[in-house]
Amino acid sequence: MIRTKPGKRSGELSDVYFDLVKRHPLRSIQNDAALDAAQAMIDDLLRQKLDASGMAYLDALSDLVILYERDHHAITPLPPHELLAHMLEERGISQADLVRKTGIAKATVSDLAAGKRPFTVDHMHSIAAIVGLRATAFMPKAEPRD
Repeated sequence: MIRTKPGKRSGELSDVYFDLVKRHPLRSIQNDAALDAAQAMIDDLLRQKLDASGMAYLDALSDLVILYERDHHAITPLPPHELLAHMLEERGISQADLVRKTGIAKATVSDLAAGKRPFTVDHMHSIAAIVGLRATAFMPKAEPRD
């Protein structure tokens, strides 16, 4: 049997990770109170400079929050035209700015934002690049079937 020196191997977690687990154990989130506690922990961690172990903990806790929210607080996606209007407002981009940045005609941008015209694949890619989303965010959402 070959014996190696004790010490940390690549990929091992440091004491920071285990200290964080002691502070807020990584377990399935079962209710909104546990969700609030997990989000408070995440907020606290985001204010810190974390090492690789701290980041591993943050990733795991974030995954637990995402799973709970997906099942208990699902957000209905916005129709493409409402998403466009929201993204422009949130980012302080006017329709005229979008016209200049994408080369899409002014009337087309206006019709897209008003929901009067469907997005083409080119529109989706051009606009997504400006607002920082995936192009598929502007695809129409399928209606649920009964």
